[in-house]
Amino acid sequence: MILTQCAVCATELGLSLGKKCGRCSTRYCGPECQKQHWEGGGHDKLCKKIKRAGGAEQYYADTKYSEAVTVAAEACADDTKGQTCFICTQALHWKTKEGLVRGCSCRGTAGFAHVACLAEQAKILCDEAEENNLDMKVFNERWRRWHTCGLCEQEYHGVVCCALGWACWKTYVGRPETDQPRLAAMTQLGNGLSAVGRHEDALSAREAELSMKRRVGAPEHQVLIAQGNLACTYDDLGRVAEVLSLRQEVYSGTLKLHGEEHYDTLREAYNYASSLMILSRFEEAKSLLRKMIPVARRFLGESHDLTLHMNKVYAVALFEDDGSTLEDLREAVATLEDATQTARRVFGAAHPLVVTFDCALEASRATLRARETPSGK
Repeated sequence: MILTQCAVCATELGLSLGKKCGRCSTRYCGPECQKQHWEGGGHDKLCKKIKRAGGAEQYYADTKYSEAVTVAAEACADDTKGQTCFICTQALHWKTKEGLVRGCSCRGTAGFAHVACLAEQAKILCDEAEENNLDMKVFNERWRRWHTCGLCEQEYHGVVCCALGWACWKTYVGRPETDQPRLAAMTQLGNGLSAVGRHEDALSAREAELSMKRRVGAPEHQVLIAQGNLACTYDDLGRVAEVLSLRQEVYSGTLKLHGEEHYDTLREAYNYASSLMILSRFEEAKSLLRKMIPVARRFLGESHDLTLHMNKVYAVALFEDDGSTLEDLREAVATLEDATQTARRVFGAAHPLVVTFDCALEASRATLRARETPSGK
């Protein structure tokens, strides 16, 4: 996570409280903890090493990146056995000696890579955009390489997403707070931590991201994105009341800023509908999705993952609502059958998204069978 706690007692310091080691910038709540860390916590031996690595935040990011890469390579070992990186063409990375990963929708012999190679590729593309003063649309397209496979064009998931989140953060953490790639890297880190269920760590990253964007006067759309990311983590942590109010605020703000036909608006409509579902506010969720799904189909296409997610939530709202009619249940099954078939074609049967669709489809069919079968027969 982004360092927001005392290194000794873990007191929450936010982004500005407490004090730092004058040499390496390790953070403490006060002089007592700093003295304890130096005299009995081993900091006297690590301080110079941390400083040479670029300071406490950089040292921590580098360490966590290495750990995340090891976890990702081990998790992908069975799938990557006997393969080579599509970027450097080697089985082991020449410098880091790390193994291969694949956490996208590539199948067969495609998509195997080293996290280090993926990170270097993304960095080079983004550096070129900055150096040549290319417009923001081009930069954003290149930034996608930090989270999306350049071959199958689908986002990385699970441990690979986490490793790339740390790779992105360690690449840009040394830049000034107002630097756009550094702010975007905080988002990627939070996404990566969420992808492996480290929600408390993700919360620290999300809160730091929102606080920093507000402090440096980031554009409104960036603040809205940070609020949306924070709402996702509140959701993961079960903080339902906070989620819904924030979701409604972000959706309204994004709709006003961008209009309906914009990816951010569609994403926040989906997120708001999902939050309504948690509170069993099915009619509101269905009303919103009936309005926005046609926009998603027109703007993003039937096979886009966000369109598929919206269809799934709409179908679940149909069959989980106690007031649904038989016609509603049949619509839910038909919607999920189409969406699941499309998802399996686009992402492959083993993709986590497809697994959730299969479960929803099975549940919808069971609900329909129970309604269609007379009681006692």
